[in-house]
Formats: sequence, C-alpha cells, structure tokens
Amino acid sequence: MTEGAEPKPARVVVADDQTVVREGIVMLLGLLPGIEVVGAAGDGEEAVELVAELAPDVVLMDLRMPRCDGVEATRRIRAEHPGTQVVVLTTFADDESLFPALKAGARGYLTKDAGGDEIVRAVRSVLSGDAGLSPSIQRRLLERLSDPEPPQPAAAEVPDGLTAREVEVLALIAEGLSNQEIARKLHVSTATVKTHINNLFAKTGIKDRAQAVRYAYANGLARPPMGGIT
Repeated sequence: MTEGAEPKPARVVVADDQTVVREGIVMLLGLLPGIEVVGAAGDGEEAVELVAELAPDVVLMDLRMPRCDGVEATRRIRAEHPGTQVVVLTTFADDESLFPALKAGARGYLTKDAGGDEIVRAVRSVLSGDAGLSPSIQRRLLERLSDPEPPQPAAAEVPDGLTAREVEVLALIAEGLSNQEIARKLHVSTATVKTHINNLFAKTGIKDRAQAVRYAYANGLARPPMGGIT
C-alpha cells in the first residue's frame, strides 16, 4: 500500500436470524467507512457456508439462532477458516452468553446498542490482532477475574439434573435474595433469573420459594441458618 492510501475495506458477513435486524445492520454497515458487507446469513449454518464461499475478514455474529447457534458457528469458523475473525453482536451480555462465545474463538463482543464507530473499532481491532470488546464487556471480564465463582457441587452430587447455574440461583434464593438482587449478583437480567427459577422448579417439583429453601437445605445446596430449619 502506498503512503497515504486508504486501507482496504474490511470484508464483513452479517449473521442474524431476525430479518429486520439483519437488514438494519447491513444498512448501517454500508454507511460506515472501511466496511464492505459481502454477505448476510440467517443462521449459524448459513454463516459457516458463506465464510467457506466468500472468505470474509470478519463475521458479525448473533448468538441465539436456529439450526446452528452463534457459539457453535464461531467454533466451526475459527477451526475451519482461521483467516476469518468473529465479532459477536448480540442483545445478551450475561456470563452464559459471553464466556462460551469467547472460548469458542470470538475476538470481539458487542451488544446491539453499539454505535457505528464502536463497530468499526471492533472490526479494525480484531483484524490487527487485538480484542474488540465494548467497555461494558471489558468491565465484566475484569469483575469476573477479580471475583471468581464460588465452587459448585460436583456434577454427581447435584440432584434432579440441575445445572451449576440453577444450583447457584437456588442457593441465593435460600439466602433470601430477590430476583432483582440475584440478577445484580450474577450480572444477568431479571428475565434470565426467572428462566432459571422456572427451570429448577420444573425439574424438582418445587412450587414456591419456601419449598425451594427447604429443598436447598435438604440436599446440601445451601446452609441453613444457626438453629436449623423451623
């Protein structure tokens, strides 16, 4: 490249299962300097196929999609097409979305409230070998490093097929925390907490929070206060 010449535009594929959202992102990217949209996919399977066909520089990847979700698509793209980087662009910023995506090989992570300048910076960052993370995601990673998760019971000790996160939510219920307090503590949305509670209630046959507390104590998933269970 000669001195003073503009850098080549980054060739980008957009993957999002919602047509209106996908078309809106494509339209936005078309207005941004240094970005050339070369394809758009409606799910993770199609995203993998487009990467094989078009060899883009970057995929802007949604996470929750049919057939093949964004995490699995990211894993396959990074394994099969290492010349293509992945930047997640999603509504979700909770741990259960963020960390699997990064482990799968995503080098960037933005939420859908990101502006055009932030998207361009993330794309340029991953192409130069850096991470393209929004400020809120960077803070979350730092919080996670400084506040490691408490040890969870071994899988064989967890009753009724509860997941580690469901056990964690159950223990916090037993501590008397509200849904909003649990959400703040786990850095997830209140809706996500409600989903975990509904799932663990369905698995255990629990009907209300009082029964949840007793269940947690009886199965050693939480410690009763001094004096035992009344």
